[in-house]
Amino acid sequence: MPTYLDPLPPWEPHERPSMPGSPSTPLHPPPIRAAYALGSILLGITGGLGNALVTANLPYIQGDLGLTPSQGAWLTASYLMVNVSANLVLVKFRQQFGLVRFAEIGLSCYAVLTLLHVFVNTFSMAVAVRAASGFAGATLTTLATLYMLQAFRKAQAGKAQVLGVGVSQLATPLAWVLSPPLRDMGEWHRLYIFESGLALCSLAFITLLKLPPGIRIKAFEWMDALTIALLAPALALIAAVVAQGRIQWWFTQPWIGYSLVAAIVLLIAVLLIERNRHNPLIQTRWLGTIEMLRFTLGAIMLRFLLSEQTFGAVGLLQYLGMNADQLQALYTVILLCVMAGIGISALIFSPQTQLPQIVVSIVLIGIASFLDSHSSSLTRPHDMYFSQGLLALASGMFFGPLMLIGFMRAVQNGANYLVSFTVLFALTQSLGGLAGPALFGTFETVREKYHSSYLVEQIDPTDPRIAQRLQLQGQVYGSTQGDPVLRQAMGSAQFGQIVTREANVLAFNDVFRLIGLTSTGFLCWSLYHTVRDIRRKRQTAA
Repeated sequence: MPTYLDPLPPWEPHERPSMPGSPSTPLHPPPIRAAYALGSILLGITGGLGNALVTANLPYIQGDLGLTPSQGAWLTASYLMVNVSANLVLVKFRQQFGLVRFAEIGLSCYAVLTLLHVFVNTFSMAVAVRAASGFAGATLTTLATLYMLQAFRKAQAGKAQVLGVGVSQLATPLAWVLSPPLRDMGEWHRLYIFESGLALCSLAFITLLKLPPGIRIKAFEWMDALTIALLAPALALIAAVVAQGRIQWWFTQPWIGYSLVAAIVLLIAVLLIERNRHNPLIQTRWLGTIEMLRFTLGAIMLRFLLSEQTFGAVGLLQYLGMNADQLQALYTVILLCVMAGIGISALIFSPQTQLPQIVVSIVLIGIASFLDSHSSSLTRPHDMYFSQGLLALASGMFFGPLMLIGFMRAVQNGANYLVSFTVLFALTQSLGGLAGPALFGTFETVREKYHSSYLVEQIDPTDPRIAQRLQLQGQVYGSTQGDPVLRQAMGSAQFGQIVTREANVLAFNDVFRLIGLTSTGFLCWSLYHTVRDIRRKRQTAA
């Protein structure tokens, strides 16, 4: 039996919290419900907008701070390294001390560091800000869901959770929409001032409009500290390797191999400790069941496939010279479609529609990927409105139902399983989001080399068409270069750049086809297991 830290109030049945660490659910008047809903939107967006702003403006920040691409990648990696680790202590801290206290600590550090970075323009300060952002973001995503639950009646808790979880997905497209006007106001410093302002507004909001009291129990044990001390660096090392592998290249940096070895040793130590504990922090036996392994694979694959948008389409357009200003309209379409996906998911949500929503999302990802696989060097953002809109709709539809499926499986086993599920889900989404660009980027690099070599082999200077093209390229420099030999050499170099550009476009098309084929295989795998489970349930009922 749990040890209660506070006497339990005389709650009505509909007010009683569903588990320790959750707030009670009294009946609020409509204005208070509306305030909770608005607060949920503010908290959800604040949790992810800071990191999204840095990702959208990374070239500008790198240039201003004088960072290399490898150093720039540490900014986004540090967010995920801390975010995953913070989820280890989030659930138990929430059960023993309350989530608001955890959020107040995280938001205060986040806001102070963000303001300091405006005056201290160093690489180490930038990494510290992103780490604080990851710490605060782990809390705000959960707070957004709990605040949204207060805006709905208990009978509509499923729809409220879908909306609360989905709000955080608006951060990335919103960052791309807001970045150009914010930069025009004062370069990248305005981004950090805006980020700090959101953190302070969120801190003020959770202070003024608190969640109703819940049940607090004694949750922490001294062995939890040992598990956290081993597991947190292991997850951070894996996140660092995935973030830096493609940039520093997987097989050229010794530290990548050493980091993976260290992470494996730490994970084995955690596994041995947790399997022999009476009350483990991580339920290793439950996570190792076939059911949870399938859930883990499905969660990773969905986030992995959605990299078609963050790496594939945007990566292609950026390679073709499109900057944040020119991508603003595309991300406006993406933002609207994500909102539509979240709204549709919440509107039709029920236990019977959870799996169909996920299946539809996989189908939409496959369709969008195959549509983008016919891109060319003349492709522009408006050519991808439809395909990226489908992808955004899919991302808005799958996230809430997927999280609720895993959440219900954890709750059915007991509140102690929530820590394991929270860490697992955060790990699948964070590492899936990192692994997608890393692996697809590696594949794109390999395919670009293949297409470049093939195209170069087809260039025969004796071919009249090739000779005419080389002559035309040389004539471009006629007004600035009088030497015909040097002019011809410059034209040949320009022609080589065109060949490289076309090879990269072909490589991105290969990435789109790979994502489409992978989503097709994943769809078949999902349908097979879904149909098999339905048949087993019918046989059991019979």
